[in-house]
Order: sequence, then C-alpha cells, then structure tokens
Amino acid sequence: MSIERSTQLGNINISHDAIASLAGGVVTECYGVVGMASQKVVKDGIAELLRKENYSKGVIVRDGAKGLELDLYLIIGFGVKISEVVNEVQKKTKYVLEKSLDLKFNAINVYVQGVRVIG
Repeated sequence: MSIERSTQLGNINISHDAIASLAGGVVTECYGVVGMASQKVVKDGIAELLRKENYSKGVIVRDGAKGLELDLYLIIGFGVKISEVVNEVQKKTKYVLEKSLDLKFNAINVYVQGVRVIG
C-alpha cells in the first residue's frame, strides 16, 4: 500500500514501508528506548530486538478514518519511567513524521514488548 499525492509538478507515492522505516529511526533516537521489537513475541515471552535495516517490522502503518495510525513495538531500557518514555516517543514521532511527510497522523499507539538493561 502507498499514499498518493498530486502536485503541480507530478505525483508522489509514499509506501507504508518507507513511513515505517522513518518512524523506526525516529523512535530509536528517543531517550530510554533500547530498540524496536518484532510485532510478535518470540517463545518464552522474549521480544526480538530488531536491527536498523528491519525497523519496519516493528511498525504497523494503517489508514484510519481521520488520518494515518501507527503501531510501534519497542523495547525500553531498565530504570527509566516507562510512561515518560512512551509519551516522548509519541510526541516526537508524530511531530517528525507530520513535518517530514506533510501527512496527518491520528494515533501513535506504543506497545512495550520488553525491558532490557542498557549497556
């Protein structure tokens, strides 16, 4: 799937995978985030930490009624306040994506898949 826009210079198509990769890069720069996690929890309740080239596997982009919706799957660092980290991830992701892509994001849903010791 992709998002299509028409301008006076031509057409623009932005794929959901491109949006997911951009979102993954933004999220991993936030304080307290260890990395992106796979959408599915691997056996024994352990979440797989994704590498940079696979960030899109930890993000789901959906077309909602009022705009786009994102589901982010994260692994948070041990010892940080989870509610503050998640709030910051939501605000920063929404801001950067809306400014970069000129699209409206209705919801940024964050799912914490695990907590890891940083270091």
